Amino acid sequence: MSKYAPLKEYLQSSRKARVPMTFGQLERLLGFRMPASSRAHRAWWANNPTGHVNSQAWHDAGFRSAEVEAERLVFVKLNHPDQCANPPRHPIFGAARGNLWLAPGVDLAAPADPEWADVVGTADARDLN
Repeated sequence: MSKYAPLKEYLQSSRKARVPMTFGQLERLLGFRMPASSRAHRAWWANNPTGHVNSQAWHDAGFRSAEVEAERLVFVKLNHPDQCANPPRHPIFGAARGNLWLAPGVDLAAPADPEWADVVGTADARDLN
C-alpha cells in the first residue's frame, strides 16, 4: 500500500469537482511532512501517473493537481461535467472581443498570394529554388 493511499481515499470520497488543500492539510491527512522537493519544484506536482507514487494516488482517484502556489493547491476531478462545461480560461481570453472588424467579403481562408496557391501541393521543393 502506498503512503499516499490516504490522499487517494480522501479524493475518492469527495463529491466535489475541485478540492482545494493547503500543504498543512495534506500533511495532516497523510501523517507525514511533504518532501522538500514538493515545496521547491512545481514538477513534483506533475500529473504523470507512471513512476510517481504521489501523482498516481490522485490520478487513480480520478483527479489532477492544479493551481499549485504558495503551499496551496487544488485537485480537479478529471472529466467532471462542471469542468468540461466551464473550462478554466486565462483572464486575457476574450479581452479584444469586439475590437476587430473584417470588411464585408473578406475570406480569411483564401490564399494570400493566388500564384502561390497554384504551386502549393504540386511543386517539389527543388522546383521552388
